[in-house]
Amino acid sequence: MAEKELLILIISVTIILLLLGLFILILFVFYQKRLLINKAKLEKLQSETLKSQLEIQEHTLKNISQEIHDNVGQVLTLAKLNLATTVIDEVTSAEKIKTSQHLIGKAIQDLRDLSRSLNTDYVEEMGLLRAIEYELSLLKKTGAIETGFSINGTPVRLEKQKELILFRIVQEAIHNVIRHADASVLNTAIVFGNGQIEIAINDNGKGFNLAPLNNPDNSGFGLGIRNMHARATLIGAKFFMDSKPGTGTKLNLQLPINNITDETTPEN
Repeated sequence: MAEKELLILIISVTIILLLLGLFILILFVFYQKRLLINKAKLEKLQSETLKSQLEIQEHTLKNISQEIHDNVGQVLTLAKLNLATTVIDEVTSAEKIKTSQHLIGKAIQDLRDLSRSLNTDYVEEMGLLRAIEYELSLLKKTGAIETGFSINGTPVRLEKQKELILFRIVQEAIHNVIRHADASVLNTAIVFGNGQIEIAINDNGKGFNLAPLNNPDNSGFGLGIRNMHARATLIGAKFFMDSKPGTGTKLNLQLPINNITDETTPEN
């Protein structure tokens, strides 16, 4: 009888050990599978981030080329033609030279504005709020779009990299409005409160259908929007966009500001 009980005990212990070993094996396989999945996700994220950075660089260079061609290049061409047709006549020459000086001065100012807008050090020096305000003032000077700008709450300075990325997102949004929206009004509101900074950009343009953005096979649509979303993700910001044909476009950014740098000072 004792031997039978011992045998049963041995069989029971063996079964328990086998089940325990099987359980550990299943956990190990599951753990390895999760590691592979996470590794694949990380590699995909790194690839997408790199791709986004390259696309942003190319997009920025394209913008520079377009600005120089459409604005500075045309103004300098007019100045060149104006000087080439100047006749040796005191009254006419003086008037044409004065006009040429004005055109060349405008070209120089356009180059300076473009340079300041793209200069990282300039954005860092001015701070996010003043940099956005300056960008909107340049747009307003063109006379093509009326701009509005408001700040609510107590402004604070964020980490330099976060301020730069937020500014680039706003800059991209403004350029999209200029190129595609056919808008006459662009309003930007910045709110500090509830432990976050919120940036809202609204235009009264023609709007568009956002549905193609959700189609992975339509990666060419809304490249600027995808870049803005990628940049927001890099700094932990929430990115929202709402638009329908005929209703304009609303963009909203929300970024926690709990971790403020030591050099934080209120904006003037």
